[in-house]
Amino acid sequence: MDVRSVSDDFAVAPQLRLEDLSVLAKKGFVAVICNRQDGEEPEQPTASEMRDAAQAAGLAFHHIPVLGGKFPEPAVAAFKAIRLGTQGKALAYCRTGTRSITLETLANLHDLSAEERIEVAREAGYDLSALASRLRG
Repeated sequence: MDVRSVSDDFAVAPQLRLEDLSVLAKKGFVAVICNRQDGEEPEQPTASEMRDAAQAAGLAFHHIPVLGGKFPEPAVAAFKAIRLGTQGKALAYCRTGTRSITLETLANLHDLSAEERIEVAREAGYDLSALASRLRG
């Protein structure tokens, strides 16, 4: 499991397996956010399967699917609301982690500048420099 810490209370990861959820709970995470649509890949667990495994591990589970590089405002707002409403560590995942870090960057919970948000993503291993104009706008 490739968990990339973004801040003290947030991390992103590529696709998780069902058995990863109990490990995350043991590591102190309290919530998981899935940013994939069901069926993107043949072996991908469904959101329902992931929800059941998360709940069995004592984790809150949220599903905000985005795809095609599109990040509509309702998805960003839902992501931000979940992040603000989560008391403790949250992890968001998608196929590679890029959609998840992008949603975190767009949500801008910590009121950072565009450059600061791009740097936070870079430190986690993601290049979001292509978002600079949207982040400044």
